[in-house]
Amino acid sequence: MKGHWRVVITVVILSILAIDGAINESSLRRHRYDYGLVNASLDLTKDLITSDILAEEKQISLQTKHEPHLIRSSVIFGLTKASNESKVGSSCHAQLQQVQRGILTKQPWAMKVLDASGIKPSGFVFGQNYWLGSREACRGVQGPVGITLSRNYERVMHYGILTQQAPFDMDYRVIYLRHQSPWQVEIKVMSEQVLHIGLCLPSACGSEEVKQLARDYVAEGTFAEDDIFDMQPEVLYMKDLKLSERFFQRPTFRLVVAALLATGALMLCSQQLRVAKRGDEPVPGLAPVESELWQALDSLLKWQPLQNVVSCFDVADNWRKISAMRENRSGEIPIMNGLRSVCAIWILIFHVVWYMYFTVHNKTVLISYAEKAAFQYVSTAPLLVDVFFTISGFLQTYNFLRNTKQLEAVRRNGLTGNVKLFGKLLFHRYLRLGPLYLVVMGSVDLAFAYIGDVSVFHINERFDELCTEHWWRNLLFIQNLFDHREMCANWSWSLACDMQFFLLANLVLFIYARHPKAAKAVTLAGLVATITWSYGIGINHKFEFSFDATYATGTQIYTSPFVRILPYIVGAIAAWCLQEQRFQMELSEQQIRWLWHFSVLVFLGCIYSTVKRDLGHLITISLFVLGRALFSLTVCWMVVGSATGSGVWWSRLLEAKCFQHLNRLTYAIYLLNPLVIALIYSLTSTSSAADPFMLSVVCCGFTMIVYLASIAFSLAFELPYSNLSGLLLRREGKPKST
Repeated sequence: MKGHWRVVITVVILSILAIDGAINESSLRRHRYDYGLVNASLDLTKDLITSDILAEEKQISLQTKHEPHLIRSSVIFGLTKASNESKVGSSCHAQLQQVQRGILTKQPWAMKVLDASGIKPSGFVFGQNYWLGSREACRGVQGPVGITLSRNYERVMHYGILTQQAPFDMDYRVIYLRHQSPWQVEIKVMSEQVLHIGLCLPSACGSEEVKQLARDYVAEGTFAEDDIFDMQPEVLYMKDLKLSERFFQRPTFRLVVAALLATGALMLCSQQLRVAKRGDEPVPGLAPVESELWQALDSLLKWQPLQNVVSCFDVADNWRKISAMRENRSGEIPIMNGLRSVCAIWILIFHVVWYMYFTVHNKTVLISYAEKAAFQYVSTAPLLVDVFFTISGFLQTYNFLRNTKQLEAVRRNGLTGNVKLFGKLLFHRYLRLGPLYLVVMGSVDLAFAYIGDVSVFHINERFDELCTEHWWRNLLFIQNLFDHREMCANWSWSLACDMQFFLLANLVLFIYARHPKAAKAVTLAGLVATITWSYGIGINHKFEFSFDATYATGTQIYTSPFVRILPYIVGAIAAWCLQEQRFQMELSEQQIRWLWHFSVLVFLGCIYSTVKRDLGHLITISLFVLGRALFSLTVCWMVVGSATGSGVWWSRLLEAKCFQHLNRLTYAIYLLNPLVIALIYSLTSTSSAADPFMLSVVCCGFTMIVYLASIAFSLAFELPYSNLSGLLLRREGKPKST
């Protein structure tokens, strides 16, 4: 019994103790909860101290775990480690150290800094040198991100990445490093091997300080990509992507603004003159006629010579000239409208691809597309410049030989008279081409100065620097006689060639008017000389159709007037045959149709002749020289056939009236399209990938933008001066009054 009672007593005691313990633990938890709820303010300091201790312990743990990886993989973190007060200012150093601590402790604002700064993406082997990070993400460090998210849904995200700001000002900048890695395809078309590394940095750090930190960082050998890809990076420069005050102090800024103001004033005056002549009420928006300014202007506009000049700037009248579409007249060659228009758009598409090369991150893939048969029509588009040279040579000779009064004047004049006539022709040509050309050249200087400051991309061709130094070459139309890497607006080489060919053609035609046999001998000698010269230059420079060889021999072959004059001479000879020999095709209708189709096949065959680009030097230069001669002959056949009234269905399409409008814009399209394309590409914030489908969409967009810009520039700077040239020619043709 005693044993039984002992067991019962023991169980009761243990039960009482367990219940009491549970009650005490429950009371203790409730007490702690109540105590924390009532006395939270008293324990705040203690909690903060504890939190700081825990954060410090966590920082030490994270530092041990993540710091070595971050130093080697993240440029921005590597710069914070390279920082010390002997290399940078105290403010910059302190803020960089705060960025470092923030990253290690995973503070939201610092994580945004790390994320906004560039690291190596994939695709380096094929040209991915754009480690740009995110410019927008760096802006998100400066202030709350403007996005509203409902609190009704659970999210795993830290809300601080939307709301938390950096404790000091941050800026997005790009630092440029040239690398020497053998593990990237080097195409040798300008400078591809430049790393673009975007960094979200404290504003307190100056450009020179960051460059020095970057030099120290890459020199220490802690850059992981240097170890793997043997980059051997060298710091070139850094951009803060802000427009400098020097932009507004450039002479071209003042000249372009003055040209715009003067043209705008003349357009307003022409509108006021139109209203005054009609006697209508002034158009809304114009100043009232009673104002002193308009009264003074009205008195000036009563002077007839000034009226004539101002009328040249009439926008409504000039628009009617641009947009007019009429039936083709006798003596015209309507296929020229279609040929010029199609080739202008074709070359525009080539420029879309060419300038894309400097912003895509898969350059090798883009070049590989250009070498495929399906894309030859784009990659060989520069050959289409010969279409313009052929037509220009044809028209120059054809119009000169048809102008009987001018021919008689040349035969009748002495040396002094012909020199004056030659100078008059040159003056009118310059007046027609010069104003738009000079305004575009000034716009190129300003545009490239602008993108040189604010674009994230390394600008290979600094036309703002080249134009400042070599503007006089463009003014004299001799820029193509110098190295193509030193040209201001280097696409204008063909305009310089055309002006030089115009002078030479006029000289030969003047000789022809007095000594036909001598002119014929000079022309044939020029034809043989350019073929011989082209062969000699091509063989000497081991010319190939590969893109790197084509770019390297640009000065000697591509832009050289001694090489490019061949199609101009062929066009001039065709015009002489048509006008002087009264060339008649005594062929059946079927034979003529066959020749038309054969000509377009030869035309396309020349376009696709470069599909194999690794031929021998002699074969390559033969294809280049003889192929261009054959190409020009096909263009001459089309022009002569259209002039004599023959044709087939596709030639009738090129003679359509819609091409009359587009043909009047080809000069502006030619000058503006590289500027517009390069400007838009340069102002994008990230690199893109070469993709055929998207490229077709981009080409359509650029075509429309350039078309609209060409209308505006033609109305302002081309047609008014063409009208002025015509006005002066009419005045010179009138008999002088006694």
